[in-house]
Amino acid sequence: MATAINVQSSCSAEEWKVRQRLAACYRIFAYLGWDEMIFNHITLKIPGEDDAFLINPYGLHFSEVTASNLVKIDIEGNTLDGSTFPVNKAGFTQHSLFHRELPDVHAIIHTHTTATMAVASLEGGLRPINFYAAAVVPRLAYHKFEGVTVHAEEGPRFLASLGKKRMMLLENHGPVVMGRTLEEAFLNHWVLQRACEIQMQTLAMGKPVMIDEEVIKKHLANLSQTSIDPAIQGIPEFDAMVRLIDREDKSWRE
Repeated sequence: MATAINVQSSCSAEEWKVRQRLAACYRIFAYLGWDEMIFNHITLKIPGEDDAFLINPYGLHFSEVTASNLVKIDIEGNTLDGSTFPVNKAGFTQHSLFHRELPDVHAIIHTHTTATMAVASLEGGLRPINFYAAAVVPRLAYHKFEGVTVHAEEGPRFLASLGKKRMMLLENHGPVVMGRTLEEAFLNHWVLQRACEIQMQTLAMGKPVMIDEEVIKKHLANLSQTSIDPAIQGIPEFDAMVRLIDREDKSWRE
């Protein structure tokens, strides 16, 4: 097993801040049961370094990720911080594409949660049958399954499937959720996860009640009124989860 190095002394204060933020996110996902052994990935760009982003060290569980052992890589996959940890090729291939081609995307989440994978494997995908789904369905893209995402030539098809949207279900596989900030991506993943969980339960009971398209439009138009501040989307929710995991274990801060 590779060992992590102490990077706090050699990185900027801004980079250390985002390292801690991303490490917290991994611990939150582990706490919520959104981890998948040593697999899956959450990446975050380094402020002021458009070609650099942080990714989890391959081989560690989400509950083992810390600010120091996150790996800093560039768009070509080169390690920039001296880390001796490997990086999952599937994570790098997919995330580097979106970080390179989409300037507004600073955070990317890919998971294999049971609920999101189940809905990604269902004909018709996510349906407008619950409160959360009504906020997601119009913003959700789909991409046909082509096998494990290790081939760069799939990139143009990823981008074509995504279009202007920033959430996508890889059919038979799982979600890719993007955000202008880590907190925005986290909240969008949470909403998608809840929509999928509730859909699974609803379809198990019988025929669902569909939400009318006009009601969905009204719902989307009014959602901002439920935010503490639309300009800081996801931050209050994320901070609440940080306080929760801090009560369990603060080692992610190291």
